[in-house]
Amino acid sequence: MNRASYRFWLLGSALLAGAVCAMADEYTQPVAMPPVTVTATNQLYEEAPMGPNQQPEWTARRRFATTRVYVQPPWQFEAESGWETQYFRSGKGSPFHKLTQEFELGLPYRFQVDYEYAEAINKGGNGRWTYDSSSFELRWALAEWGKIPLNPTIKAEWKINNADADAYELSLALGDQIAPRWHWGSNLFYEQQVGTDREREYAVSMAFSYTLIDDKLGIGTEMKLTDETDKDDRVSHLQFIIGPSLQWRPTPRTHLDVVPLFGTTGPSPRVETFVFFGFEFGPGSEGEHERLEPASLRNK
Repeated sequence: MNRASYRFWLLGSALLAGAVCAMADEYTQPVAMPPVTVTATNQLYEEAPMGPNQQPEWTARRRFATTRVYVQPPWQFEAESGWETQYFRSGKGSPFHKLTQEFELGLPYRFQVDYEYAEAINKGGNGRWTYDSSSFELRWALAEWGKIPLNPTIKAEWKINNADADAYELSLALGDQIAPRWHWGSNLFYEQQVGTDREREYAVSMAFSYTLIDDKLGIGTEMKLTDETDKDDRVSHLQFIIGPSLQWRPTPRTHLDVVPLFGTTGPSPRVETFVFFGFEFGPGSEGEHERLEPASLRNK
């Protein structure tokens, strides 16, 4: 190799090495990426909106024993068993027990239909379980959740009583979230018997709850004021009961409510207890909600 060829080879090698170093430097420099904003949320799972009604998850099942709030999401079905007991004051008879089985179905356009079957013991003093009543209910929420203050829901019910005249009931349900973890509901009732003694009942209930563990455990208080009369006695007989409430949700689709209420007036029972266990199926229950829930709310 002559001197000119040698110089040309050295110059080419230097240029090639420089190009390789420049390319390597370009690929090893940090590249600026678009900024990513992460937004945290403290919203509870049971307060997240769900379904076409945009209702919070806690309204998709019974939260209170004496007070209902809103309607179930469309096509959610719930089967619920209840046990109600009344312990009367001294000299007013043996305790009254009633077992209920209720089936509830949410429908489109904010409707809900319910059927309830009940058996009772000691109501007639014979100490045996007998058929007590069955009822058919239709509920309708006036608007999607949050569109109208207090989310009003109306209900019409027809009750078929055993060995007694049938009755109808009209009610207005109200409810809302007071603050994070705090929930509230109230019902206004009017029930009228259509025969025999023509018993008439006016009632108002109110309930509050606080979420201790999201989607698992809540506590609260419930109260109910009732006035009952019949055609032969239109004198007011006010009953007022009040007490604590507890709801435990052992699985995402089940709930257990335990509510002991204590009478504060003479006509009131000494103690009235409610125990409800419910199971939810279909859209609006955990399976559907989990697919719609934001990732930021999972595992909270």
